[in-house]
Amino acid sequence: MVSVSGVAIGFSGDYLFEDVTFMVGPNDKIGLAGRNGAGKSTLMKVMSGRRKPDLGSIAIPNAVTVGYLAQDLNPNSALTVLEEAKTAFASLNKMMEESERLKEELNTRTDYETDSYMDLAMRMADIETQFGMMGGYESDEKTIKILKGLGFTDADMNRKLSEFSGGWQMRVELAKLLLTEPDLVLLDEPTNHLDIESIVWLEKFLAEYPKAVMLVSHDKAFLDKVTNRTIEITNGTIQDYKANYSKYLELRAERRAQLTSAAKNQEKQIAQMERNIDRFRAKASKASMAQSLIKKLDKIERIEVDDEDTAAMRFRFPEAAHSGKVVITANHVSKSYGDKQVIPDLTFTVDRGDRIAFVGRNGMGKTTLAKMIAGDIDYNGKIEFGHNVLMGYFAQHQAKELEGNNTVLEEMENATSHSELFKQVRSLLGAFLFSGDDVYKKVKVLSGGERGRLALAKLLTEPLNFLLMDEPTNHLDLRSKEVLKQALNDFKGTLIIVSHDRDFLRGLTNKVFEFTPDGIKEHIGGVDEFLARKEAADFRAIESEKTKRAEQKEIFANQLKNENTTTAQPVDFQKKKEDDKENKRLKNAIAKAEENITKLEAKLAEMDDKLQNPETYKQLMNDAAFFEEYNKVKADLDREVEAWEKLI
Repeated sequence: MVSVSGVAIGFSGDYLFEDVTFMVGPNDKIGLAGRNGAGKSTLMKVMSGRRKPDLGSIAIPNAVTVGYLAQDLNPNSALTVLEEAKTAFASLNKMMEESERLKEELNTRTDYETDSYMDLAMRMADIETQFGMMGGYESDEKTIKILKGLGFTDADMNRKLSEFSGGWQMRVELAKLLLTEPDLVLLDEPTNHLDIESIVWLEKFLAEYPKAVMLVSHDKAFLDKVTNRTIEITNGTIQDYKANYSKYLELRAERRAQLTSAAKNQEKQIAQMERNIDRFRAKASKASMAQSLIKKLDKIERIEVDDEDTAAMRFRFPEAAHSGKVVITANHVSKSYGDKQVIPDLTFTVDRGDRIAFVGRNGMGKTTLAKMIAGDIDYNGKIEFGHNVLMGYFAQHQAKELEGNNTVLEEMENATSHSELFKQVRSLLGAFLFSGDDVYKKVKVLSGGERGRLALAKLLTEPLNFLLMDEPTNHLDLRSKEVLKQALNDFKGTLIIVSHDRDFLRGLTNKVFEFTPDGIKEHIGGVDEFLARKEAADFRAIESEKTKRAEQKEIFANQLKNENTTTAQPVDFQKKKEDDKENKRLKNAIAKAEENITKLEAKLAEMDDKLQNPETYKQLMNDAAFFEEYNKVKADLDREVEAWEKLI
């Protein structure tokens, strides 16, 4: 579908990557992998047409559309959220405008019998027919569905876009991209501004999206759910794996082990040849043999093992004295901004050793409650700390509040009062990837990721037994997130963490505070247990499950009422016979549907195996008939499953 051929991008007199060649199939779901700075975002821009390659080309057929999530926003838009999202339907909007113009003209004219009047009427009929065929009458419903999936409420639809933060404005840009349904969707860190609920909705949407997707993300769980192929940029070129992110890591480790072994063997052969060359050179009678070996040595294609990205944070939280058994006691605390109550009347305790995740939609008060606990904002009620509680607080805004004119080293030294830790400041900065002259950089020139790491490093300047962390993984790459998670798992104290990263939270906490429109609810267990107990694949399903249970309860109550008020009737044997016959027919239909599903799943698995095999995949890349059959089998399977669900 889209062909990338011999693409190279120069940077600072060298190539960021070169001779990059691959194809994107019509239903590929590709994750771009590679170390920070490898060129993932740059490759995205090249494929979107926003940047031209220095060498090579991108071949995109005329009928193929490419959508790219732009990072530049239009904060001065005077439109509402719904109006801005609907600008995605440019052609439909033009048709609507022309239809309105024609309707007004037809209403004001009185020459009903003239040819020009009939031509106008025919033109309007044609436009309305085309508008309907292009889905114009469903566009509002479709727009609202996607906006709600990304976290907007009914009340938000008619609010001005300019009233929302940059993160929420980015969601509208994402909605506009999804509404255009391009043949290839390019997304660079799409989950950065989303809460867990919206991330789960987006991953389901993209996994089921019937066209191609390529994305960059630091969310491992998101990559695993969405992608079926991983392209890694490494050593200035690419490696293509027909697997999701987790499987890619396994395959990459195997490949590195094989290459390392082969490279060692080659090094031994080369060393032996070099020794023979030196030996033969010393004898005039064997000079020609030495020249032959030199030519042979020059022709050897050296095996290169891609550099392992070993740059990652390495640290442990310093141990502190134990706190008392009760860490926090909160009595009837609440917080309002004007008429809007963000935190309702809330009473809770946090015990020593609790590891609590704050989860829920953005805007439900997670960060607000964290700020209340930290004493950053005023509130009603009372929050008291227990005996010997030593709290460390990491907030989203703290990276912005670093002193810009300080050097990295000065910022750390100013935060350190403990004499023993003061001696270790340089080592501590090294653990957070600030080494050598990096420690003398001014804070104001640091990137967002570097500021986040520095703010995180400042937490370690004193021994702590209670950590309160608000989105600590923002701007951290996958490797650094793993190291932070391991350090938090090793932390002996009490933890409260606000995060939308499910993979990061998994196994890290033993309680969940769920922030909902109806208040804050406490659940025992981690995030996975929380979802499983609710029997929900995502957080939105929790509310729909409540509605379903209420409806079932009402139906049961009505049935019971009818049974109590209806007098007994004699058994209708003819009706019983017909019911038995219908039950038998239903069982046969279910069995047939299950048989068809089994066959289609086997067929799809067989075709997937061919796509996973590098040899057969190359043969199939240009086989349109194969992909047409593949999509047909998937569609047939979906229909059979839907029919089976209706039968049962």
